Amino acid sequence: MPEKRMGITEVLKSVKDNAEGEDVELGEVVEHLEHRGFGPILLAPALVALFPTGAIPGIPSACGILIFLIAIQMAWGKKHPWLPNKLTSIGFSQDKLGKVIDKVCPYTKKVDRWFKPRVKILSEGVVKRFIAVLCALAGLVMIPLELVPFAVMLPAFAIVLAAVGLSTEDGVVITIASIIMVSSFYLLWVNYVQ
Repeated sequence: MPEKRMGITEVLKSVKDNAEGEDVELGEVVEHLEHRGFGPILLAPALVALFPTGAIPGIPSACGILIFLIAIQMAWGKKHPWLPNKLTSIGFSQDKLGKVIDKVCPYTKKVDRWFKPRVKILSEGVVKRFIAVLCALAGLVMIPLELVPFAVMLPAFAIVLAAVGLSTEDGVVITIASIIMVSSFYLLWVNYVQ
């Protein structure tokens, strides 16, 4: 069964509508999106890290590990990801998440108009697996970059673009995401290796 195409707004609304209780667990979000394919599953933790919820200590690292685990399984060709309970049980405020989603949705609706199937070869086969490896590495990069103010936003944004590009089969967006991911690797190099 082919993956149902989803834009950022649809993923956000889906996450908000299915969030139950005072706290939302990362596992809840991933489980809800699982049947939609790997694109939306990757998108959810990347958005959590990109939005103000990513300012909560430990959340960017947890999201980075989650992204790594999801993306590496995608690179191996798995149909559905396996995730450890310790990671999926990490939670954050449902109220805060809902407010952020409400504020962001008017903008994401405009952005969603830009995504459409283009250069589809970049969202298929071996190329798709290579993009998954880049996403996995970008997820790992988020862990040390959490200590640098606002630095996590670069790899998180790149993964958001890659996830939407994969979901909508938009090779142009996937290419842009790949360039930004490589830039985030350079940011890690500048802050920790040099």
